[in-house]
Amino acid sequence: MKRSLFLVALLLILALVLSACGRRTTPTPPPLSGDLPANAMAVAQERGLTPDDIYAAMKTYTPSGKHDDYYIFASGGHSGNLIVIGIPSMRILKNVAVFTPESWQGYGYGERGIEEMLDAGNVGDVKLRMGDTHHPALSETNGDYDGQFVFINDKANARVAVIDLRDFETKQIVKDPNLISNHGSTFVTPNTEYVIQGSQYATPLGWEYAPISEYEEKYRGLITLWAFDREKGRIDLEQSFSIEVPPYWQDLCDAGKLASDGWGFCNSFNTEMYTGGLLQGNPPFEAGVSQSDMDYLHIFNWKKAAQVAAAGKVEMINGMRVIRMPTAVAEGVLYLAPEPKSPHGADVTPDGKYVVVAGKLDPHITIYAVDKIEKAIADQNWELDPFGVPVLDYDAVKHAQIELGLGPLHSIFDNQGFGYTSLFLDSAVAKWTVGGDDPAAWTLVEKLPVQYNIGHLTAAEGDTVSPDGQYLLVLNKWSVDRFLPVGPLLPQNLQLVDISNGNFQVIYDMPMGIGEPHNAQIIKADKINAWTAYPQIGWDPLTQAPSPYATQLGEERIERDGNKVEVFMTSIRSRLTPDHIELKKGDHVTWHITNVETAHDAVHGFQMGGQNVSLSIEPGETVSFEFVAEADGTYPFYCTEFCAALHLEMMGYTFVEP
Repeated sequence: MKRSLFLVALLLILALVLSACGRRTTPTPPPLSGDLPANAMAVAQERGLTPDDIYAAMKTYTPSGKHDDYYIFASGGHSGNLIVIGIPSMRILKNVAVFTPESWQGYGYGERGIEEMLDAGNVGDVKLRMGDTHHPALSETNGDYDGQFVFINDKANARVAVIDLRDFETKQIVKDPNLISNHGSTFVTPNTEYVIQGSQYATPLGWEYAPISEYEEKYRGLITLWAFDREKGRIDLEQSFSIEVPPYWQDLCDAGKLASDGWGFCNSFNTEMYTGGLLQGNPPFEAGVSQSDMDYLHIFNWKKAAQVAAAGKVEMINGMRVIRMPTAVAEGVLYLAPEPKSPHGADVTPDGKYVVVAGKLDPHITIYAVDKIEKAIADQNWELDPFGVPVLDYDAVKHAQIELGLGPLHSIFDNQGFGYTSLFLDSAVAKWTVGGDDPAAWTLVEKLPVQYNIGHLTAAEGDTVSPDGQYLLVLNKWSVDRFLPVGPLLPQNLQLVDISNGNFQVIYDMPMGIGEPHNAQIIKADKINAWTAYPQIGWDPLTQAPSPYATQLGEERIERDGNKVEVFMTSIRSRLTPDHIELKKGDHVTWHITNVETAHDAVHGFQMGGQNVSLSIEPGETVSFEFVAEADGTYPFYCTEFCAALHLEMMGYTFVEP
């Protein structure tokens, strides 16, 4: 009787849901088993759930042990990290430490190698331990995500990081030696030959000083192409180079693909080259940089630029090869095209034939045809800007425009021939047709309200040559009344939208309280082959190779050479060996710990009071740290991961003799 009542209730709910969603056919419910409750309808009524609510719950609920279909890689904004989330469950899976120390992962708290990697991003004597991550980019093969690496930028300090998706850990941080800030970063070329980094605010190159009165003469931007060595899993600094661009403020970039392979596109704003000065009675920046009706889309040929750099037609600035602007123009590397004022998105369609530009202060998106761009270049249909850069004729390169609403920002694509654009001021997503060759076929279809003030948006594989459709993720800047109050600093709101089978419906609200998810990319889960343990006992994750300090069971020891002490330790449930470390005040200690476990999830940690050391030691991993025993005393150390019933007994003592 209970089973039949539940089936009736469930079928009624399904009928209501399918009716509300406009489905044409009623699918057969899956077979049910087990002791099911009979009051599903009562629960829905008690909680005030609508058919749309129930549909959303069924679309997103993911039982324990059932894996998600997609990974989201979202930037952590001012937290300086990368956040990994599952779709459709919207469960946070990992918070990957990148530019900011994070003690749970033992990142930046003593481990040798990580400290050096973080220091590679320092500026002179300034130790940078913060970041502002904005744009994650998954590695690609033939314009499709391949699941091997993800890159992320630090807007505040013009840094780029490499994360290996075998173990979801940061492997490299590089610092552009000539830029203060970036924004149009990171975006990869179709086979991850290069990671594109575009500057944000113009400055004198090389961190030099110049008064603002010399803005036009001495301030510049850069588009840096970081060469990526896939075999090594590292950016190759010697093969990387930059293209000097005018002191317009470069914004978002995108690499061409298929029909536009070899080209890159970056927005800009402040072509007025306004320099502010409120206390001198000048208008604020937001007014000064928005006076002109047009800004400039930067169009660069990165393949030709690579040839120019290889030919040595560069200037070395702080160790980086830079193609100066006159050379870029003479070699046919750099062009500009007018675009509606204050643009904030340049997105290439999946076929690579069109570039979609959204202007914050224009209600339209403007579509540029790549073949028209190439024809205008061939015909030399241009004028020159004040720096001698060709500005292509707007009417010659523009293909279509669609009026969408207020505050268009970013666009993404599905597999049904639709594009989606975020509307910041409307707090909505606009859905429109990718019209192809016919300019009149580019039309608005509908708009979906979201909460609130959407910035970026992304779709399942929507940045690739073969989008999936299925899901759209909107990243809202405000949450206001969406969640329980947590004080004046509110979480931002990620909303999952169902775009499958003609649907266009928000099905999940997710507060993000650990940073600003500025932008994200979504990849099929089956493209990522993450390790559950390192390939062998004694593995060094930073080099992705066996560690010379690997210690097997029975090989534990303490070696002393004068005041230099080296500890070779193993960790296994529930023991740290050796458990007594005898030191003298002033000793320089190098300590290696090998987790000899190989079982899935058999992680051990290590912390020792008074030494600012916190380590995470995954199965098979060897980690090393060093310190000077500056204070005598007795210091317990212990495993921080609750790994076994006798976890609390997994400890030892460090004795520092006066």
